[in-house]
Amino acid sequence: MAPVLENKQILCGITGSIAAYKVCDWVRSLQRDGAEVRVVMTRSARKFVTPLTFAALTGNAVHGAMFAALDEERIPHISLARSSDLILVAPATAQTIARLAHGLADDLLAAIVLASEAKVVVCPAMNSRMFQHAATRENIRRLKDYGYLVLEPECGMMACGEEGPGRLPEWPQVRDAIIASLTPQDLAGQTVLVTAGPTEEPLDPVRFLGNRSSGRMGYAMAAVARQLGARVILVSGPTGLAAPPGIELIRVRTAAEMYREVLSRFDVADIIVKAAAVSDFRPTELSAAKIKKSGEDVSLPLTANRDILQKLGEIKDQRPSPPLLIGFAAESDNLLAYGREKLRKKNLDYIAVNDITAADSGFAVDTNRVILLDRRGGQTEFPLLSKEETAREIWRQVLRGSVSATRSA
Repeated sequence: MAPVLENKQILCGITGSIAAYKVCDWVRSLQRDGAEVRVVMTRSARKFVTPLTFAALTGNAVHGAMFAALDEERIPHISLARSSDLILVAPATAQTIARLAHGLADDLLAAIVLASEAKVVVCPAMNSRMFQHAATRENIRRLKDYGYLVLEPECGMMACGEEGPGRLPEWPQVRDAIIASLTPQDLAGQTVLVTAGPTEEPLDPVRFLGNRSSGRMGYAMAAVARQLGARVILVSGPTGLAAPPGIELIRVRTAAEMYREVLSRFDVADIIVKAAAVSDFRPTELSAAKIKKSGEDVSLPLTANRDILQKLGEIKDQRPSPPLLIGFAAESDNLLAYGREKLRKKNLDYIAVNDITAADSGFAVDTNRVILLDRRGGQTEFPLLSKEETAREIWRQVLRGSVSATRSA
């Protein structure tokens, strides 16, 4: 499977902020995603990180002078502007933001941005008072009017000792913005409802029934859907995962809570992805006090929870435009047989089946190996991939299938 940014040309414009050192790791991450990275540094940026660092990381010369010392016929601000798919300005100081806002071309980076038709992502980083000054706020508004994507900085302690907004945005948010900017928005205008993670069914104030789901697969499905342009609602059981950027996150604990939140949003969803590992049963009685050990065996009566996926399959065709329904099945044997049975029984459009007995697939690992089945009898087997890559391949197949179904109709 091709890396998500394969063959993409990304120009990193680094300016004079102490946060410049963080972009070293960003460059490596972009390369791991398949991008070809080139770096332009302002004069002030070179006071914080040496050009040699970025040259060693990228394998490319670092640019800074307006006119090239070698290859004089190649004018850097034109050649780099034309060859870039995206320009990432990070960290973006108040000075550089002012330059870009007013269309100046008095250094190489500003001239490249002015001459380029590439997408531009700007990551402000500066003292809180500088960021909150009316001039900076007006300059940022201008950049947005130009069509540049300006990411809001983080709040926290600054190098200067002050606390407030102005810290460089975190890389997961920036990476998501870059991928979304370079990804066809095939899900634009669509609302995708995703469930993820385990549920917990309380037994007493201390104990609960649960499972080993980490939520990673569902979160990946939500994140990739957002990168494809969808409005995403993520209903999540208890996990230790950070919310993917740009989504609406609804946290629940029990199967009953998840049932209520999903069904209340059924009418607004164009696509529903049920990736959560919902508890099939709950304790029949909830003890108000901690159950003490008595030395005797204890029986635990259980009551079945309502099946969310079954309910969705029952009611989806009642809508004039039924939502696309995608399920997940974690199985230990007979993957295809059980997957097809669940696909039919629950009236699904797709089901992703994986083997939970494999050490590198299923719960609590970063990778997955999935078989995607569809209601038309199709079957696609994916190799071992990261869960993000698995999510991207599932969405690719779903979008391809939706186009085929539309043409057939």
